[in-house]
Amino acid sequence: MTPPPAGDGEGSRPRVEGEREQEIFTATLDVLADVGYDRLTMDAVAKRASASKATLYRRWSSKPALVIEAVLSQKGPREVPDTGTLRGDLLAAYCGMGGVTDTRQMRVLGALMSAAARDEEFAVAFRRDFLRPKEAKSMLLYERAQQRGEIAEDVDLELVAPALAGMVLHRQFLLGENPSPELVTRIVDQIILPAVGVRHPVT
Repeated sequence: MTPPPAGDGEGSRPRVEGEREQEIFTATLDVLADVGYDRLTMDAVAKRASASKATLYRRWSSKPALVIEAVLSQKGPREVPDTGTLRGDLLAAYCGMGGVTDTRQMRVLGALMSAAARDEEFAVAFRRDFLRPKEAKSMLLYERAQQRGEIAEDVDLELVAPALAGMVLHRQFLLGENPSPELVTRIVDQIILPAVGVRHPVT
């Protein structure tokens, strides 16, 4: 779809920011969760947000750009948890708003993963702007635990760090099991902590 003309230069662009920007992001994620990436259109987002399609195109040049920015704006707390233990950090990071137990977030993530498999332009932005920062935050939890002495120096953190998310996503998207705090806790206590040498859960 060819975007409508952007107008007469930079000065004519509407300022989409603050609460209005968040309303458009929320509308984007609502449409994404409802119909998936393939059926999401600028028209549908504009209608849900009570905005004009021209306004959206002047602020976001393409559907991938809008979707990625919307996802980044509402993926939960940006701070990396620091509870003092690896167990506490993992439970804080993966449970609650923006984590794997957030039902809406997981519906959105399912749509994003499906889109990345079919749309190379979107896949590049998705990996660069969404997955890589998440991987870096997860790695930081393990690196800090290693510095505290919870994890031995010879543990391969690059191998272990993605394991929790991978197991949860397998159960969600292949087995149809909705993630819960109880599931995350079982995986952490029975698989992740023993794998890195933490013999007993720290409470």
